[in-house]
Amino acid sequence: MSAYVESFAPGAGRRRPRADAPSDASVLSLNGSWRFRLSPTAAGSGDDFLQDGFDDSDWDAMPVPSHWVLEEFTPLAGGPARSMRGTEEGPLYTNTAYPIPLDPPRVPTENPTGDYRLTFDVPAGFERAVLRFQGVDSCAKVWLNGAELGWSTGSRLPFEFDAPVRTGRNVLAVRVHRWSAGTYLEDQDMWWLPGIFRDVELIARPAGAVDDHFVHADYDSSTGLGTLRVDASCPAVVEIPELGIRISAGETVSVPVEPWSAHRPRLYLGTLRADGRPGEETETVALAVGFRRVEIVDGVFRVNGRPVTFHGVNRHEHHPDTGRTLDRDTMIRDIELMKRANIDAVRTSHYPPHPEFLRLCDEYGLWVVLEVDLETHGFIYAGWEGNPPADARWRDALMDRLHRTVERDKNHPSIVVWSLANESWVGDAFGDMRRWLDDRDPSRPVLYERDPRYRDSDFASLMYPSLELLEQIGRREEPRGGRLGMHGIVFDDEVDREVEGDTDAATHVIAVTDADDARRRSLPFLLVEYAHAMGNGPGSLQDYQRIIEAHDRLCGGFVWEWIDHGFTVDGLDGQPMIMHGDDVDYEPRGGRFSLHGLVFSDRTPTPGLVELAKAYAPLEITVDGVVRIRHRRQDADAAGLAFRWTLETAGEIVDSGALAVPVPAAGEAIEVALPVDVGRMGGAAADAVLTVEAALVSDERWAPAGHVVAWGQRVLDEPSPTPHPPTPGTRRRWSAASGALDIGPGVFDRMTGRMLRLGDLEIDGPTLDLYRAPTENDHGQGETNDLASVWRKTALDRLLHRIDEVVEDAGSLVVRGRTAPRTHPHGVDWTMRWTPDGDGLVLETEVDFTGPWADTPYMHRDILVPRLGLLFGLPGQLGEVTWFGRGPGETYADSFEGSRVGRFAASVDALQTPYPVPQENGNHLQTRWLELRGAHAGLRVDGRPLFDFTARRWTSHDLARAGKPHELRDTGRVWLNIDHAQQGVGSASVGPALPEQYRVPRERTAWAVRLEAPPA
Repeated sequence: MSAYVESFAPGAGRRRPRADAPSDASVLSLNGSWRFRLSPTAAGSGDDFLQDGFDDSDWDAMPVPSHWVLEEFTPLAGGPARSMRGTEEGPLYTNTAYPIPLDPPRVPTENPTGDYRLTFDVPAGFERAVLRFQGVDSCAKVWLNGAELGWSTGSRLPFEFDAPVRTGRNVLAVRVHRWSAGTYLEDQDMWWLPGIFRDVELIARPAGAVDDHFVHADYDSSTGLGTLRVDASCPAVVEIPELGIRISAGETVSVPVEPWSAHRPRLYLGTLRADGRPGEETETVALAVGFRRVEIVDGVFRVNGRPVTFHGVNRHEHHPDTGRTLDRDTMIRDIELMKRANIDAVRTSHYPPHPEFLRLCDEYGLWVVLEVDLETHGFIYAGWEGNPPADARWRDALMDRLHRTVERDKNHPSIVVWSLANESWVGDAFGDMRRWLDDRDPSRPVLYERDPRYRDSDFASLMYPSLELLEQIGRREEPRGGRLGMHGIVFDDEVDREVEGDTDAATHVIAVTDADDARRRSLPFLLVEYAHAMGNGPGSLQDYQRIIEAHDRLCGGFVWEWIDHGFTVDGLDGQPMIMHGDDVDYEPRGGRFSLHGLVFSDRTPTPGLVELAKAYAPLEITVDGVVRIRHRRQDADAAGLAFRWTLETAGEIVDSGALAVPVPAAGEAIEVALPVDVGRMGGAAADAVLTVEAALVSDERWAPAGHVVAWGQRVLDEPSPTPHPPTPGTRRRWSAASGALDIGPGVFDRMTGRMLRLGDLEIDGPTLDLYRAPTENDHGQGETNDLASVWRKTALDRLLHRIDEVVEDAGSLVVRGRTAPRTHPHGVDWTMRWTPDGDGLVLETEVDFTGPWADTPYMHRDILVPRLGLLFGLPGQLGEVTWFGRGPGETYADSFEGSRVGRFAASVDALQTPYPVPQENGNHLQTRWLELRGAHAGLRVDGRPLFDFTARRWTSHDLARAGKPHELRDTGRVWLNIDHAQQGVGSASVGPALPEQYRVPRERTAWAVRLEAPPA
C-alpha cells in the first residue's frame, strides 16, 4: 500500500498545475484543528482511519497548517502528548547530509508517518470542486470519504485533486510520510519539518471556471508602451479599467503605461471573467498586472531598458515557533524589514515560497529570483554517483517540480529570473528543464549556478568568492573553472583545459570547452550567495558592493541569508532559549549552521543588517568641502526623498534644516554647498558632527514618512593623529610600607606594575590582551580558515604574563614584560609607560612580536592575532557607558560604515549583542573618548587619538566557554578592553579567509590613551 513512498514518480491522481490567483469562486478553508496519530512506519495507523465512522477521539489534536514535529503530540513510545523538540522525533537539522541512508529511491522502514483526519461540512455550491494542498512535507496520500484521490511529493509545491464532495458531512484523510523518494530532491540546508504546513482549501469550480491563465505584460522603454495579452483556458474577457482596456483573452493591446519595477511597483488592477453561456455560473479572476521587460543585452542584465543590480538576500521561510508555516503578517514584517534596509531583491532559497509572499513582492516591490524546489547536495557523499539530475529515472519528478513552480507563479511581475535548482551538480535533466522553459516562458532569463559550463544558464554565477576573484570576474578575466568545491565552482589555473567529456566523479572536475569558457565570460554574473551571515558578521559588505558597482557585468548578489533558523524552547532553568542543530540528540546534525541570518530567529535585526543597509543604500552621501550625492541605482531616479542636515556638538543638536537638492537621476552625481561654515565650526565646538540624510517625503507601504534611506557625515573637529604632550601633574613616590607605588593619581603594585587604584576608583590591570572569544567565522568551515583551532592549539587563549622590570624613568612609571603562551616560542615583548597628566595618567604602550608567529616550526601554523589591546577589571557598579565614536551598535574593522559617529550612551548590559551562541561581540571602534559611571565612581578614557573598546560583565574566556547566553554569569566586575585594534569579522564560516587588510599586523606597534577617575 505504501510503495508509492519509494517511487521515482512525482505523484498520481493530481490535476494539472495552474496559476495561483484570487477569484470570486467560493473557497472553503480546511485550516484548523485536525485529528492526528503518529506511527513508526509508512503503513501508518492502518486502513481503518479511512472509514466514515472511525473513532478518532483518542487521537491528538493537530493544527493545520503546521509541522507536527513543532507541536505537542503523542510520541511513538506513548505517554502524554508533549513537545519532542530536541529529540529524534522532533525537528532535525542537517546542512548537506541526508538524515536517511543514501540509497535512492529507498527509505528506511523506520519512517515516521502522520495520519490526519478532518470531518467537515460542505455547503451547497461545491458540486464541482477542487481540493488544494499548498504544501505537505514530504509525501502525502489523500482520501475523501473513503475514496483515494491520489498522492504527491514536492514539499514546497501545491497539488490539487478533483474533489467529489457531498453537501453536508465529509471526511478527509491524509497520510503524510516524513521520508520518501522526494527526500532525495530536497536536501536544502534547513530543518527537516514534516507535516501539512501550508493551507488546505476546497475551491468551487463552476461550469464557467477559469482553470488557468497566463498574463503577458511587456514594456517597451523606447516608446513607453505596455503590451498586454492574457491567455486563458476558456473564452474570457480581460478588463483593466484604469487603462481603458476591454479585450478578449488571447487578444493583444498596446497602451501607454508606467512600468513595474522593484522601486516603483506599479500595478494595474483588473479582472479576467469567463465568458460563459447564458445562465451559466462563471468565475472572475483578479488580475494585478505589472508591465516590464527583462532581458540581457551585451552581457548586462536589464529591466525596462535599464541595468539592474540586485541588492538581495536569500530567504528561507522560518518562524521560531511554527517553522515554515508563516502567516501573512510575518511575510509583511519580512518585507518591511528588507525594504527599510534597502534590500530590493530576494532569492527564494531553495524553493517557491507561500504564494502570498509573491503577491506581496508584487505590491511592495522586490525583484525575485524564484528557485525550483530541488537540491541534491547530499550526493557529494557518493561522489555524485546516482545524482538524480543525471539519472533518467528521475526525469519526470524533476520536470514535475519545474512545471508546478512555473505554472503556479508565472503571472508575478516581481519574478524576473527562474532558478532551476540549488547545488545539484550536473545532469541531462537541466537541459530538458531549460528547453521546456524556453518554450513555456521565454520572457525571463534562467539561472543555474552549479554547472561550470553554464550551458543551461543565462548567468555566470558563483558562491562566496574572495574580493580579488570577484574583481577579476567583473573584468571578465577570471581563471578557467571546472572543479567543484564545497560551495561552488573553483576557478584556478590548475584546472586543465579538458576536451568534451563526462564529469570525473573522483576529482569533481567537469569538461569545460573553449566555447563554454568564452560563453561564460560573455554572460552577466550573479552572486547567488555571499557574505555568510553566521553569528557576528558578515564583514566586507562595503567592499563587495564597491566592486559590484564598478563593473556592469556584475548584476548584484544575495547575502546568505535573511533569518536565523532557530526554534524557541525552554531551557533547563525554565528560561526560553534558541535551539539549533547541536541541541538535537541525533546524528547526523548540522550544528549551529542553522543560525546564519541578518535577523535573529525572532526577526530582531542583527548588527549585520545595519551594515548591509548602508552598503545597499540607494544614495552615497559624502560630506567634505561640499555635499556630494551619488545615486547608485541605474533603474530609477531618487524622487520621493527629502534631504536634511543636522549639526551636533557635545551630543546635542544645535542646528538643523532642509537641504535643497535636485532629484538625482539614475546614476547621477550631484554637488551642493554645505549648509554651515564648517571651517569656523571646527575649532569652536567639541565633538562636532555634521550629518546629511535622505528620507522619505511621504508614507510608503513599507515605511513611514521620515524613514532614512541614506546618510553621510563629517566630523568637524577631527583629533590630531599625533599624541599630545602630557601636562605636569602631582607625582608621588614609592610607599615602602604598603608595597605600592603612587604616581600622579594612580596607585600601582611595586612588584608587578599593575594599577590598583586610580583616584578613588579600584582598578585591576591592565594586562596585554591578544585574545577574543571566537566568532562563528573564526571557526572557519571544517579545517579551512579555522583560526579558533589555531588559537586553541597554540594556547593563545591561555597566555602567561611575565614582568621583567618596574622602574621610574624621567617622572614616569615604566613596566616591561613579556606575554606568551605555554609550550611555544612566540610571544610579545611590551612596555607600558605611565605619565602623570593633571588629574589623570597617560598610558603609552609599545609591543613587539617576537618568535615565529607565521610558519611555526611545529605544524607550520600561521597564528593571526584577533586583538591587540589592554584589559582592565573595574568595579561592577560602573554600569553606565557614554562615548564619542561609532555607534550605537557594535563595529569592527570590516563592518563599521553603517554605524554613525556621534555621542552615545548605553548600559553595559545593553552593549552586549545577544547572539544565540555566545561569541565576541560589542566592540566599538574609532572611539575618541569613553566614560563609565556608577553611583559613586567613574572612569574616563581619552584616545590619543582613537581606540576600540568593549565593556562586559564577563571575560572573553567566559564567552568562549558558554554554549548559551543564559550560561553567562555576572562576575561582579566590568571587564573593559581598551584596544589598539581588533581583527575584522569576515565571513569565513562559509567563504574566503579574512582579507589581509582586516588582520592585526604582527609588528612593532605603539599607541596611547589617557585615563582619569573623575569624582562621582
